Amino acid sequence: MFRTILFCFCLFLFLSTVRGQTPADDCGNDWPNLARYNEDNKKIAPPSKREQRVVFMGDSITDSWDDPIYGGFFPGKPYIDRGISGQTTPQMLIRFRPDVIALKPRVVVILAGTNDLAGNTGPTTLEAIEDNFRSMYDLATANGIRVVFASVLPVSDYELRDGKPITQTVRRPPEKIIALNRWLQQFARAHHEVYLDYFSAMVDDKGFLKDELSDDGLHPNAQGYAVMAPLAEAAIATSLKRH
Repeated sequence: MFRTILFCFCLFLFLSTVRGQTPADDCGNDWPNLARYNEDNKKIAPPSKREQRVVFMGDSITDSWDDPIYGGFFPGKPYIDRGISGQTTPQMLIRFRPDVIALKPRVVVILAGTNDLAGNTGPTTLEAIEDNFRSMYDLATANGIRVVFASVLPVSDYELRDGKPITQTVRRPPEKIIALNRWLQQFARAHHEVYLDYFSAMVDDKGFLKDELSDDGLHPNAQGYAVMAPLAEAAIATSLKRH
């Protein structure tokens, strides 16, 4: 009798928990975070005939770019920010259709890979990351969209948090960043697309992200974005000429 009562009580608690769970409570319910831009995408009208629309696909470095403290996201330009903090290339691949293709840009700028190397969504290989880039390229070109492949930014171990060093190079080994960037550059060249080289402009003589360009050794600060913006503009201009 006691076991029966105990079983019923446990079952009641389980069912109550399940009924009370919402999508927001379940981190695995929307793994690629398709909901993030779902409503915003619905509000975006098709581009005008002469509009040179550009979508920036990426992770937190792209996601944070439109923060006012960094000077705004290319004011006056028909550029759309579709970055999501923490994301990896397989997540971006899943949301590539609603967050890029459906917006009908002429160019997509893809800045990704650093979180793959860090294992944000589990162990991976350079080959797997490269395959995801290939798939995003295939989707873009099948829909008449040119691709700008941005390099992965360097990282550094210079910064401190609560007096302790922030070590970025363990999860994101510089040699793997260099290897992935080399592949991105070669792939872009082989497919007549543009390679956007942030890395060379932001790396110091030790192979680290320049100290003045970041406050945590990973994400650019205002100075970092000030370096990146004209490079992105130049890459987009080159890509549009090939459209």
